[in-house]
Amino acid sequence: MSADAPVLARSGHRRPLRVLVADDHPVVRAGLVAMLQREDDLRVVFEASHGAEAVAGWQAHGPDVGLIDLNMPVLDGFGVVTALSRNAASSGAQPARLVVMTAMGGDEDVYRALQAGASGYLLKDCGRQELVDCIRTVASGRKYLQAQASARLAERMTSHDLTARENDVLRGLAEGLSNKAIARRLGVAEGTVKTHMKGLLHKLAVSSRTQAVALALQRGLVRLGDVRAE
Repeated sequence: MSADAPVLARSGHRRPLRVLVADDHPVVRAGLVAMLQREDDLRVVFEASHGAEAVAGWQAHGPDVGLIDLNMPVLDGFGVVTALSRNAASSGAQPARLVVMTAMGGDEDVYRALQAGASGYLLKDCGRQELVDCIRTVASGRKYLQAQASARLAERMTSHDLTARENDVLRGLAEGLSNKAIARRLGVAEGTVKTHMKGLLHKLAVSSRTQAVALALQRGLVRLGDVRAE
């Protein structure tokens, strides 16, 4: 039987889809589990409170679909998707069918999740029916993007990519560093930082450092957890 074929129980009925739920907020996780358990064709087989636990739970229980929170301690959602996708590829198993969920997702978050190997992307304000429809769609081997996520991905695909140095400068801006401090960190001249600054402001279509940081946080180009103290 192929990996995509329906799995039938001995009674002849399709067995429930086995779901892993990973979220570091106990109340959110409990709510997701409660919603899924109301569906006859879904069964939660493992709950994880952080990313590393999600990876271990996936390997131990082999679920059909994983609901993965984007922002988790130890290993975030991107890390979970990347690890499980690589594990599947190296072992010759079918790709891990993973749905990334987040409370606030920018266009860069959607892009990164799909690039890492996610099959679906949902915002946590989605309804119960959309949640279960997404799980069923992903379990069948298809992709599922919430409408807002599709729009954000389209925006990401039509925008100009920042260079690695422009991203470095942008992270420095998010930390509140001056041009001189950014130059010191990167080991370049302050004039070089100003050149990169001009480029990133143009690509983001903003006119100030403050606007650049606000837009970068909104789009997911910079995440608060990624910045570090000087």
